[in-house]
Amino acid sequence: MSDLRRTALYDLHVELGGKMVPFAGYEMPVHYAAGVMKEHLHCRARAGLFDVSHMGQVLVRAESGDGADAAQALEALVPVDLLGLKEGRQRYAMFTSEQGGILDDLMVANRGDHLFLVVNATCKTADIAHLRAHLRGCEITEVTDRALLALQGPEAGRVLSAHVPVAGMRFMDVAVLESDFGPLWVSRSGYTGEDGFEISVAEPRAEAFCRALLADGAVAPIGLGARDSLRLEAGLCLYGSDIDITTSPVEAGLAWAIQKARRGGGAREGGFPGAARVLKDLADGPARLRVGLAPQTRAPMRAGTPLFEAEIGGAPIGEVTSGAFGPTVEAPVSMGYVPAALAAEGTVLFGDVRGRRLPAKVVRLPFKTATYKR
Repeated sequence: MSDLRRTALYDLHVELGGKMVPFAGYEMPVHYAAGVMKEHLHCRARAGLFDVSHMGQVLVRAESGDGADAAQALEALVPVDLLGLKEGRQRYAMFTSEQGGILDDLMVANRGDHLFLVVNATCKTADIAHLRAHLRGCEITEVTDRALLALQGPEAGRVLSAHVPVAGMRFMDVAVLESDFGPLWVSRSGYTGEDGFEISVAEPRAEAFCRALLADGAVAPIGLGARDSLRLEAGLCLYGSDIDITTSPVEAGLAWAIQKARRGGGAREGGFPGAARVLKDLADGPARLRVGLAPQTRAPMRAGTPLFEAEIGGAPIGEVTSGAFGPTVEAPVSMGYVPAALAAEGTVLFGDVRGRRLPAKVVRLPFKTATYKR
């Protein structure tokens, strides 16, 4: 793994017993001594600390110095209302291709005179090049001197409040808060379905900040394995698995992220790459849809499992994109794409698991109800 990068917290991961594996060009902990199952349940019950420093942090500033100009420029690349995004708030978005597929999904925060973006690790180099190629009149700066952490779970707010005043923050609020560890860039958001925070901290102070959080008995370090099972129970997409350049936001079940202003008849209808396909999907409905699947056996249906309409005969009608055992719901859970005609709740489909077609029922997402602070 000599060619892999390391985050500022690598030594701490090793000290804590993290099993390091290659991920998105980095050495990252897949789990610690407790194991994936216990880490998952601990995050749901108390608070979990994740290192997500491999993700991209990007600042977008308009040369005019006006944050609204940066928002207007970025609207040319995403189907999301950014001009309507208030200062101190963030919004989920996606870069779309000319064909209406998803190049990446990201978070966009309005920090007054500029935007702060968090993009996926596997896409960050391409995303930054995409921004620089298309956002005329804007300065694009990759943040390379700050670690990014996620503190998630029902006790996350209490734990973080001992260091910075976050009690008044709501889901999707953002703030820059002074602390003993320097300015913290905090958002009340996350990838687990739990209340929680993502925190950007200067790299020289990152380890000390993590140790301070871990000193609270409610906090445990959590690896990539539990991060994946937590987001799957929360019905959230993983780029490269559940969404990619072949999937439109609407068929991926992300139409909720496209505000009225960017839809047909809206104040700023279209104007983003692939708008023709996306607006058509919004108006007419897509040919296929991402759905939740509850296998009717104890065997998980994992990514790549072909799906069939009937127990015997016929060609595959879709496939599983993510699947695992859900520790909180105590059952296997999966997501995948199926024809819209077969996407109704209660529809029974069949997944081919090692040569046997086993039943799976279409269910509403998420598998575990979110507990965000509204």
